[in-house]
Amino acid sequence: MASINDKLTYDVIGCAMKVHNSLGNGFQELIYQRCLAIELESSKIKFGREVDQPIFYNDVMVGSRRVDFVIADRIIVELKALIKLEDVHLAQAKNYVVAYNFEKGLLINFGSQSLQYKLIFNPKYNSINP
Repeated sequence: MASINDKLTYDVIGCAMKVHNSLGNGFQELIYQRCLAIELESSKIKFGREVDQPIFYNDVMVGSRRVDFVIADRIIVELKALIKLEDVHLAQAKNYVVAYNFEKGLLINFGSQSLQYKLIFNPKYNSINP
């Protein structure tokens, strides 16, 4: 897990922590998604929920997929509600960050006893700059 080096990422994780501290684990992903939207809104963080993102192959759009959140047009957030994150979930989130051409992403898991999150950087960007 990379360090949190910008306020926006820190604030999003803080909102997720508030949700997890309030609800705990054991709910469906959709419940956490709705609650996180409420927290982001109350924190005045610009976001889109269930945002359709195009997927390109050789400059040809081959489909699309919805990402749970796009934060301030800079960060994608993928939510899970699993007992344990697996490598396949991290790989999926990494693929989304690259495929959707975002600088960074957050994989947040509400399903464990403690909130889990992984910060993911797109290698196309310089991850030193916030």
